[in-house]
Amino acid sequence: MAEVLTAAELTTAEVDRIYDRVRNWGRWGAADERGTLNLLTDAVRARAGALVRDGASISMAHDLAVFPSAETPFPAQHHMLHSGDCLDASGVPGYEATADYIGTQVHGLGLTHVDALSHMFVRGKTYNGFLPEDVKSNGALRNTIMSMANGVVGRGVLLDVPAALGVEWLPPTRSVRLADLLAAEKRQKVEVREGDILMISTGRDLRRASQKGVLNPFTEGLSGLHAECLPYLHERGVAVLGSDGISDHMPFISIPDWPFPIHQIGIVGIGLHLIDNMNLSPISQACAARSRWEFLFTMNPLRIPKGTGCPANPVAVF
Repeated sequence: MAEVLTAAELTTAEVDRIYDRVRNWGRWGAADERGTLNLLTDAVRARAGALVRDGASISMAHDLAVFPSAETPFPAQHHMLHSGDCLDASGVPGYEATADYIGTQVHGLGLTHVDALSHMFVRGKTYNGFLPEDVKSNGALRNTIMSMANGVVGRGVLLDVPAALGVEWLPPTRSVRLADLLAAEKRQKVEVREGDILMISTGRDLRRASQKGVLNPFTEGLSGLHAECLPYLHERGVAVLGSDGISDHMPFISIPDWPFPIHQIGIVGIGLHLIDNMNLSPISQACAARSRWEFLFTMNPLRIPKGTGCPANPVAVF
């Protein structure tokens, strides 16, 4: 099993310096609300289209949970408005239809979702220096999920960290280190480059399945990126970051003032949208079967004005 290392090795001052080093505020203008989505240019999307060869498409999302669990204590609400046992309830002769209602919180440790740049603040400011007043009780005014209104399409890259380390999954006490990302690139003969949508597998789903039940990340922890990986994400020009966890390592208590460094610095500093709680086991198998770790990535979040995020169904096309 891989060596157990956590983010506690970094001090607050060291993470402060990382934050200052990777901050993209003003890079695309003082009014920018897209962040690293600006790296997904038309040319980048066009090149990604050439990655489709056999046409197979695979979802990277989990089913919407409607029962509470340790990972999803506040599940989605789903109930029928019209069901098959009352098809004539409409009062319109010949009109037979069913309908349902779905309501859900957006963020958390179980639902596959994408974070908007209004989701996180650092020292009272969100990405590009916008203020708390820009996120009101009736929704966000800046950095909303509408920055993805035209969809997210590009080159997807999966780095399978457990495979690179010769294990099935990472234990919850194990952080993903920079050396692990580089080892996965080398093993898979793939290089993360500007404009990529990067997904990092820790084997969370296999670990859950092997232990026959939903594991509690609040009590057992959850593997995620070490804060030392932030300059890598910035320098490589990652456009969107996804994980089978929440990208951050749990518990969130290792670094004073920086309990949540990937979310805090990634979203607020870099302007990096995060996709949390992805289902990466099927895509890992598909990549391994093809010996190919790049594919066309597509995701179309709902158009939610003022939204701080959205449930997501990312899809890989080979």
